Amino acid sequence: MTKSIFDLIIFILAYILFIFLPNKRAHIAIIASLVLVFTQVITLKQAFYAINWNVMGIFVGTLIVADIFMQSRVPAYLAEIIVDRAKNTASAILYICILTGFISAFVENVATVLIVAPIALALAKKLKINPMNMMIAIAVSSNLQGAATLIGDPPSMLLGGFAKMNFGDFFFYKGRPSIFFAVEIGALFSFLVLYFVFRSHKEKVQLLAVEKVKSWVPTIILVLLIILLAGSSFLDAGFSYMAGILCVVAGIVSLIWEKFINKSSIVAGIKNLDWETTFFLMGVFILVGSIALTGWIEALSNLLSGLIGKNIFLGYGLLVFMAVLLSAVIDNVPFLAAMLPVALSLSDKLQINPSLFLFGLLIGASLGGNITPIGASANIVACGLLKKEGIEVRFKDFMKIGVPFTIAAVSAASLFVWFVWKG
Repeated sequence: MTKSIFDLIIFILAYILFIFLPNKRAHIAIIASLVLVFTQVITLKQAFYAINWNVMGIFVGTLIVADIFMQSRVPAYLAEIIVDRAKNTASAILYICILTGFISAFVENVATVLIVAPIALALAKKLKINPMNMMIAIAVSSNLQGAATLIGDPPSMLLGGFAKMNFGDFFFYKGRPSIFFAVEIGALFSFLVLYFVFRSHKEKVQLLAVEKVKSWVPTIILVLLIILLAGSSFLDAGFSYMAGILCVVAGIVSLIWEKFINKSSIVAGIKNLDWETTFFLMGVFILVGSIALTGWIEALSNLLSGLIGKNIFLGYGLLVFMAVLLSAVIDNVPFLAAMLPVALSLSDKLQINPSLFLFGLLIGASLGGNITPIGASANIVACGLLKKEGIEVRFKDFMKIGVPFTIAAVSAASLFVWFVWKG
């Protein structure tokens, strides 16, 4: 058996196991990577350089900052104020979804759901209504806006690392409106779907004030990090190291602040981080690096270009549709990591602006997870919180909101990308 065939078998097997054993995905990615290294399909040096350490720095650093920010209770405090000032329940739910999206543009999606969920559950209990639709709306809103900025979600970080896009490039890239505006156009249309779902809730409610801000310092750290990331492009135009260093430094500052102000253990704080996703990302980088080295990326690119011919819109639509469909059942991180180099190679063969295919992939992969309760980590967490309340979320329950929400958001966002970047 040749190295390339063996590599493809390991790659496909790992991705199948990602689907059927999602709770073991980090173990699967690391074991598959070690098998490839030990069998010399990829050398240890090649595996090391296949990992985008700048992206890893962004991910781990923002995880720490987000955790401290969540513990400060600022987001939950703001959510309470929004609910109390809303004219009725429908408005309160929609405002909570908007706040969820805003937070998710700068904080990892799962953390965002954990921040906002208690407010939604308290509102549902006070009104004696089923919180299921509300929690689903919060989950899909967090997934949507997570794609809007470099630090919002791992798929955005993957795109940033692959295309050498800095924080500012997500707003304006090479003189054109970038992915942020595509996501906001999608959010506008998907918001209409949520309005339709909740429009009948006309009750007026006031929550008892429960949340108190522990400290505004984590908020200041997060805002400063965003400002520094926005300015880092002037020092690191190639997006090779600065963003990762800034995020790690912000994470260290957050841990030190937590240690001396709240007497928390730095070691415990580090242990509580999402190391599973961290090692999963590292393993996926190595798996994708190996299939690039053995020529499979180029082979898939040739196959797709043969199917598409010269019809650019067909190629773009096919990539977006495939990303939406597969991300509904496959974790969007390994899918996007595998497809980004394919999209780049394909755009080179068709001699078009690569941003068209790259941005389309990000939209499809990030929003496709909103179709099913297992399509994104935020969905799984939201359904888990509902299960603790004695509410079982079936696939059809989730898809009643997830499918129209996704169709509206993807259609609007992908068309925006097409018209801006097709030339």
